[in-house]
Amino acid sequence: MCGIVGYVGRRDLPAVSSSADLAPGIDSHSALDVVLEGLRRLEYRGYDSAGVAVIADGGIESRKKSGKLSNLVTELEERPLPVSLTGIGHTRWATHGGPTDQNAHPHLADDGKLAVIHNGIIENFAEVKGSLLAKGHTFLSETDTEVAAVLLGDIYRSLVKASGGKAVLAESMQQACQKLEGAFTLLAIHADEPDVVVAARRNSPLVVGLGENENFLGSDVSGFIDFTRRAVELGQDQIVTITPDSFEITDFFGKPAEGTEFHVDWDAAAAEKGGFPSFMEKEINDQPEAVGQTLLGRSDADGRLTLDEVRIDPAELKNVNKIIVLACGTSAYAGQVAKYAIEHWVRIPTEVELSHEFRYRDPIVDERTLIVSMSQSGETMDTLMAVRYAKEQGAKTLAICNTNGSTIPRESDAVLYTHAGPEIAVASTKAFLAQITAAYLLGLYLAQLRGNKFQGEIKDILSDLGAIPAKIQSVLDNADQIKKLAREMAETRSVLFLGRHVGFPVAMEGALKLKELAYIHAEGFAAGELKHGPIALIEEGQPVFVVVPSPRGRHSLHSKVVSNIQEIRARGAKTIVIAEEGDEAVKAYAEHVFYIPETPTLLAPLLATVPLQIFACELANAKGYDVDQPRNLAKSVTVE
Repeated sequence: MCGIVGYVGRRDLPAVSSSADLAPGIDSHSALDVVLEGLRRLEYRGYDSAGVAVIADGGIESRKKSGKLSNLVTELEERPLPVSLTGIGHTRWATHGGPTDQNAHPHLADDGKLAVIHNGIIENFAEVKGSLLAKGHTFLSETDTEVAAVLLGDIYRSLVKASGGKAVLAESMQQACQKLEGAFTLLAIHADEPDVVVAARRNSPLVVGLGENENFLGSDVSGFIDFTRRAVELGQDQIVTITPDSFEITDFFGKPAEGTEFHVDWDAAAAEKGGFPSFMEKEINDQPEAVGQTLLGRSDADGRLTLDEVRIDPAELKNVNKIIVLACGTSAYAGQVAKYAIEHWVRIPTEVELSHEFRYRDPIVDERTLIVSMSQSGETMDTLMAVRYAKEQGAKTLAICNTNGSTIPRESDAVLYTHAGPEIAVASTKAFLAQITAAYLLGLYLAQLRGNKFQGEIKDILSDLGAIPAKIQSVLDNADQIKKLAREMAETRSVLFLGRHVGFPVAMEGALKLKELAYIHAEGFAAGELKHGPIALIEEGQPVFVVVPSPRGRHSLHSKVVSNIQEIRARGAKTIVIAEEGDEAVKAYAEHVFYIPETPTLLAPLLATVPLQIFACELANAKGYDVDQPRNLAKSVTVE
């Protein structure tokens, strides 16, 4: 949530409106153009207001509006900002105070000469605000961000007075951060230091972008990917000062520190819609590549897994006697699928915990526990805090993540990157399949280390996994029937989903996608639970999706789920079945059957999930909703 962009360029070079307008040898942009383009790239994070501030003519000019970024653009057209080469921008997801113009960022302080934007939550804002009110300061908004801005301005004035007018913005930020508690990223500019942007991070994402005669800041690399692919990741409790020609990192007490430079291996084109009407539809269709890229380079010619990113000593992994998967939302359902596979292949008890519940229930964790965290962004605050708690208990931690350089992988002992590429739509699709794929690789790697599987068995499973991308593509190529059904069901007000074994988390994920995108009641149940209560929900015409296990697998499961279909149909349900090709037994009991290619039971979620994603997306489209940015949701939940 919340998108943050900062920019500073050289003042002895003319500002231009875009890189296409640059004269030979000149590398300088308008701060406003850079900031707005960065905010556009960061819209996927979810937001309810937007604002910008620039330094010009010895002062600060700011514009901010509630609602979509287009509202801010309209405001800027009506009230243009002067040309500037230093600026900051923000898209806000409301936490303290409603989504109003007044609560939108930036917030000004020091008689309008200081502008601050903020991501996260300042937990001791009330205490800090009380002390500032006692000193005579006033506040215009309901936000914790304005408290940080006024605090920073108060410190700045004191330091300027003591130093005789020297540049003190960085030192002011250090002192302010020492007084603040919580999770925050802060960016600040001051009219008296026109070629400087100062930023701080604690438990909240921030990345530096390095250019020629210009430097950038962003919540993630999307904020500056149009201008540079050189980036520097910041550590915990660090402050960075950027000028057009330099960047300097310290800790909160002014001690010099270093960041880690990396190269962004995807460009702006990767974040475009690729001809699809929405990012959601593009990302559903990206899934063959996402799974393929996650598998790429993870095994040698003999089928032996080579997970170089797993830096935990093999001896310690062999000693593990319990695995706990930590995740939220869609990632938690990926973890549920992983549980079936890991326990089957590795024979280690595996639990799946919601990150936000984990550390509050006194969990049993020790040095023989392996914590596997799943987060698309690598910035999910609930999961990050749970990982930190587990590390404090002595557990080994491994992150499954899609975002290079993000916080959770950096703070974990090891990482498996999914390589799914940027996922822009708020509701996750390709990241879900990529997480499951990475979890399969982890399970097979543990089985290889511990000798639970013969090498030939592992090679065969990897071969089956290698065939999955083409099978996903087959599902995508035959999606017309399920899209047609979704459009016909646009006025449906409730849909139930049933599954068994690995089909159970698929059912829950199918229900979640429908809730997220179409805003209708949807629930996923274990099929065996029907007779224990949920069957009371079945009435005439009630749509029910049923994820049917392969008849080639555990035959008893297949027959039991077919019996479930008969039970609900007898009570008037409209049955919609996801089944394996060649499964003729289900036809007699289903109004609609959607077939997926044959695949081993444990790998079936990689195929069975796809029709449910397509259905939810198409039904939401038919209702006229924005499938990329569902209401009330944010892509990256960076507060607890």
